[in-house]
Amino acid sequence: MAKSPAEPRRSLLQLSGVSRTYGERQVLHPVDLELAAGECVALLGHNGSGKSTLLRIAAGRELPTSGTVRFDGLPMNENDPRIRARVAVVGDTVACYPDLSVREHLLLVAVAHGVADAKAWIEHVLADRNLAEQADAFPSALSSGQMQSLLLACAMVRPRDLLLLDEPEQRLDPDARRRLAELLKAELADGVSVLLVTHHTDLALEVADRVVVLEDGKVLAKGAPRSVLADSVRAGAR
Repeated sequence: MAKSPAEPRRSLLQLSGVSRTYGERQVLHPVDLELAAGECVALLGHNGSGKSTLLRIAAGRELPTSGTVRFDGLPMNENDPRIRARVAVVGDTVACYPDLSVREHLLLVAVAHGVADAKAWIEHVLADRNLAEQADAFPSALSSGQMQSLLLACAMVRPRDLLLLDEPEQRLDPDARRRLAELLKAELADGVSVLLVTHHTDLALEVADRVVVLEDGKVLAKGAPRSVLADSVRAGAR
């Protein structure tokens, strides 16, 4: 018996013609992007290419100059409680309370989002992010890699259907980057959508369903990771 075709995955995030201009400078030209449930799209490009701007717009943290962003049919607005309950963001800036320990940070996030059995889940996340030994430490005592792991852990202790990550691999050692890839693959298997800004092509190859390469605020290439990245390598060799 022939297998029935797989049902198309539901579109969760839709960016339509989004652009961003600061004064006379256009940092992002119009971009269309859709992200389905359980799909990962990686944004690649040099510094200043517009990928972090695109991620901030996708997260509702920055308004586009033109175009629209919708999350599961709703206008993207990070202040909308319906969206905050389902979207987790790990940005490119560190924001912590200096007088709260690692465990207290996670408890604050979990309680704010009404996580059931929060303390047990926090202990699991601490072990998963290799932070168990730093659980009672304050942010000032953490290394840069441990701080990055804390930011990821804060996203992991809350409910989420969409995960937006701005260079989550930065400051992580090779073992932590491997565990990050495993984490993202587990998120995707659970049906979480992931929009990922990264400089690491190896990470994109391992976890992304599609990649979008940006240059000077414009989409240079997009498609399956291996074909797009192979084309980029060949273009650079010419």
